[in-house]
Amino acid sequence: MRVTISAKLKLRHSPEQKAKLDAVSLAYRDALNFASEEAFKLDKTSSAPKLHAVTYKPLREKFGLGAQLACTVERQVAASYKTQWTKLKQNIKSREKGFTKKRYKGLDSAPKFVSRTLEYQYQRDYSWKKDGRVSIGTLDGRLVLEFDGHQKHLDYIQQGCETGAAKLYYQKSRKQYFLIVALNIELPDPQPTDHKNVVGVDVGQRYHFVATDKDGKSLFEKGAATGQRKDQFARTRKSLQRKGTRSATRRLVAVSGRERRFVADRNHVLSKMLLTRFPGSIFGLEDLTNIRDRTEGRSNPKASKQARKAKRRRSQWSFAELQTMLAYKAPLHGSLAVRVDANYTSQACHKCGHVSKDNRPGAGLEFVCEVCGHRGHADRVASVNIGLRTMLVRQDWMSTGVLSVRPDVSDVEVKAARLSRYAELRWNPDTSLAL
Repeated sequence: MRVTISAKLKLRHSPEQKAKLDAVSLAYRDALNFASEEAFKLDKTSSAPKLHAVTYKPLREKFGLGAQLACTVERQVAASYKTQWTKLKQNIKSREKGFTKKRYKGLDSAPKFVSRTLEYQYQRDYSWKKDGRVSIGTLDGRLVLEFDGHQKHLDYIQQGCETGAAKLYYQKSRKQYFLIVALNIELPDPQPTDHKNVVGVDVGQRYHFVATDKDGKSLFEKGAATGQRKDQFARTRKSLQRKGTRSATRRLVAVSGRERRFVADRNHVLSKMLLTRFPGSIFGLEDLTNIRDRTEGRSNPKASKQARKAKRRRSQWSFAELQTMLAYKAPLHGSLAVRVDANYTSQACHKCGHVSKDNRPGAGLEFVCEVCGHRGHADRVASVNIGLRTMLVRQDWMSTGVLSVRPDVSDVEVKAARLSRYAELRWNPDTSLAL
């Protein structure tokens, strides 16, 4: 089993070496914007070969990029346009279904690149030296630099683990360059007998997550404190946006970066908390693809302040980042993460199987089954249902030898069959996964 992790290496560069890194990073950024404009002229093409025919020679001559960097620029711009086209198509479908009235404007003009971040290809633009240094390509030859980083990552590099592409990243506040390297780690293939515990994880806003294992033990993590901090960031942004001065704009950029780092740090802590509390488990996560289109609803200029605040919080919900962090960290801690269908997880009674919106009076946190009268915390009920569906994934894994880490949503009939199987699941706290 191969797992890819990112190692952030701090480069030890002198002022003269920094000047050379400045030159290549700025030239790369200008080249990206040039290629983006050319792609826009070519009917907003996302085809790298078409873009190559028009931009390769100017990228080499005008910006002084090497052959590999020029090709990387073309691929990056083509991938950016492909992403924009995908978002546009998703927006069209959402508008047709009435999920939103907003029109996607990402392709109204050529995407602009502002970050001084460039991509290096291993053994072409950068390579490791035997003395523990790294060789990096610039516009004026190679630079051989020493670096610092997390000791575990340095050990992987020292042991000669497989290395992928890297990004040269400039942190303006510290005037420091970092090399972010993809390390491919080989781990033993997982077996169902190695994971005897199953944990259903329901993510949300009032509670960052509610996790319940097969024995009925639950872990609640409230999100009130984080919500208050994000509200504080929102008030600061609003104040700075009203001022509109150049200094306010600079401050706004700094505040946005601080908020992004705060949220990322919080999600790192939450994912580690789950892995520490439930070691060696299979974590079931809801597949929440396009959840925003289904929950945000239409904009209402007459909405109350409380309604606008609730909508803003939904738009800032970082569930995807938390799930991604948990998924990539799990194999490194001897665990696994799989996704299951999110349909009716908080509306289905795990005692009798009855499904209804009325099982949650007023869409609140209390769950009351209309049929059997079972009561409980709605988020805990959802985590139990997710855990049951994850148990089903594990059973299929044991019987077929194939692990499905994500449900197939492309086939309507297949999904309907899965939902039918879910309706037959019942919670039994005495369930044992032992063989």
